[in-house]
Amino acid sequence: MTEEQFQIIRAVAFALAVAFAFGLQRQLPHAPMRGSCRVNVGLWGINLAVLGGVCGACACTISRWAAVHHIGILHVWDVPPWFALPITIVGLDLVSYLWHRANHLIAVLWRFHRVHHSDLSFTVSTGVRFHPGELLLSLPLRLTAIALLGAPVVAVVMFEALFTVANLVEHGNINFRPGLERWLARLLVTPALHRRHHTRRRPELDSNFGTIFTVWDRLLGTYGESSSALQIEVGLPGQQRALPLRTALTMPFVGVRD
Repeated sequence: MTEEQFQIIRAVAFALAVAFAFGLQRQLPHAPMRGSCRVNVGLWGINLAVLGGVCGACACTISRWAAVHHIGILHVWDVPPWFALPITIVGLDLVSYLWHRANHLIAVLWRFHRVHHSDLSFTVSTGVRFHPGELLLSLPLRLTAIALLGAPVVAVVMFEALFTVANLVEHGNINFRPGLERWLARLLVTPALHRRHHTRRRPELDSNFGTIFTVWDRLLGTYGESSSALQIEVGLPGQQRALPLRTALTMPFVGVRD
């Protein structure tokens, strides 16, 4: 797979994920929504330009480089492709969990990550509300993980597609039926579980760090039960108003009170 093919597949997967998540949000709304879409989409556009210029399809490039030089666990152990796919998805999801948790524990990382938590609504568009600094800081870790794992290109693009669907759906203003919600939460992160993570209150704010699977939160003691029956006030502790785009961009560089 070339870098151009990688980017095309990733773009198509993103478009399909957006359509799917917005469709669920429209059909199964959880609560009345307040608008923050303009700021969220503005941040997404900036991130697209910044990461496109800095990285592009660098995940694909690193994966191909590791394969050529026989670097990474999956190459050293000569793991067959059918088994390398689930190992890559599970392994990179664990890395995402650890990075997310670090963003709440390390002050300098929280400065950037709190931009994501400053959304006073909780909708699909919240899933693209990230400061470009946070994404740039995460890039070396994610690329190193791909190289050390020796993740095949197909597995990397598959992970990114699943990650995108999970990220957008779990940020959706979506209300699943109680039975379905409990069943899904055994394995996957649901909107109700991630809504708890976006609460203003601690310690709930420091729970449910997973993106695709709930297993990491369960194993590492950060899992917190939640359901669509709960109404959760989202945003930062003490936040009084929605932030304009300019404030969201400068937020990491001003004083932190929360």
